[in-house]
Amino acid sequence: MPEVPLDFPRAYVEFLDPADESRWFRCDLTWLTSRWTCVFGSGCRGILAERPDDGCCSLGAHFSDKADEKRVMRFARKLTAAEWQKHTTRKLVEKDEDGARKTRVVDGGCVFLNDRDFPGGYGCALHALALRTGRHPLETKPDVCWQLPIRRTYDTIERPDGTTVQQVSIGEYDRRGWGPGGHDLDWYCSGNTDAHVGSEPVYVSNGPELVALMGRPAYDALVTHCEAHLASRPTVAPHPADPGRRRRKS
Repeated sequence: MPEVPLDFPRAYVEFLDPADESRWFRCDLTWLTSRWTCVFGSGCRGILAERPDDGCCSLGAHFSDKADEKRVMRFARKLTAAEWQKHTTRKLVEKDEDGARKTRVVDGGCVFLNDRDFPGGYGCALHALALRTGRHPLETKPDVCWQLPIRRTYDTIERPDGTTVQQVSIGEYDRRGWGPGGHDLDWYCSGNTDAHVGSEPVYVSNGPELVALMGRPAYDALVTHCEAHLASRPTVAPHPADPGRRRRKS
């Protein structure tokens, strides 16, 4: 399970949001053109060694805001006992040590996580609900769950002429995104060669998520930049966990 170092050369692109001249995007081309893909249930070893079947669902999911929590609870009410192992659980939300609201941890995992041997299906009950009803999982799952491992951050940039612009960064949610505890995770996917096995680059496979995070005009601009980056020979600053990169180094 080789995991690459956290720091390595990356290529970025910066561009103005076509839909909002006050917003500037800074996007990590190295990550977005990488071949990462979610390997939950097919190679994922889980962030906690003692619970390898949980993936990244062992700790529960923090809600981004009240609207996020309300939306998730609305879909939770649609789940049946045949679809959700912990259907009889009354309390679905808890607070962490800092008072932030999150999905409750029950029996060692997120309340919405079905065990591997559950007859109704293994994995996130909210994810499965989306697939059964013709939705995208970003509609039913907590924000942090459908965004991971894409990270969006905001900064206010002051320019030399005194003007300011909002900078939105789109990049890899690596171990450090979890805070200091991220370094203690027993396994993590974003920089792990076991997860860089996708048939499409991240900007394609996670297109719906990126549209939700950026807006359609900015995403369309990003696609143009990603395609140009991949067309370069050789590609500048490829992700070291990608299979092509590993072949070149061997």
